Amino acid sequence: MVLENELLNQVTWKIPNALALVGSRSGEERNAMTTSWITQLSMEPVLIGVGVDNDAVTHRLITEGGSFTVNLWDAENTRVFVKFSKPATYADGALNGWAVAEAATGAPVFADAIAWIDCEVRHAFDLGTHTLFVGEVVDAAVNDDDKRSASMSDTRMKYGGVKRH
Repeated sequence: MVLENELLNQVTWKIPNALALVGSRSGEERNAMTTSWITQLSMEPVLIGVGVDNDAVTHRLITEGGSFTVNLWDAENTRVFVKFSKPATYADGALNGWAVAEAATGAPVFADAIAWIDCEVRHAFDLGTHTLFVGEVVDAAVNDDDKRSASMSDTRMKYGGVKRH
């Protein structure tokens, strides 16, 4: 049986996914990108996995810099994710106009994130179109415990399934 691309998209888009900004840095170059492929992978040590397109600026920066941040956002404020679907511009302590600070690893964390996680890369697995970066949590913070984290279902965005050309 051959699965049709539309069916694969329809099914994979139903997988519940968190939506966040992944921060990265190499030297003085910083970036953040919208991602929905995030998961906790281990408890001891606490490991977080993010799937990143092999052609993305963020992929290069994580590879070179050896770290990444996961910035969770308020489900009521998802417009930010559109701003980070392309490479970001860093100026005056902000990425695309959103204030950032340096995490312990040097990767950017967003002042407006409701929570963030700072990770040092422990493993990178090439899985085809994407690399799974596995990072050990070295720092984290909750800035607003009353807000619900955004998920893909809070937007009209779709990501996954079959690669679109």
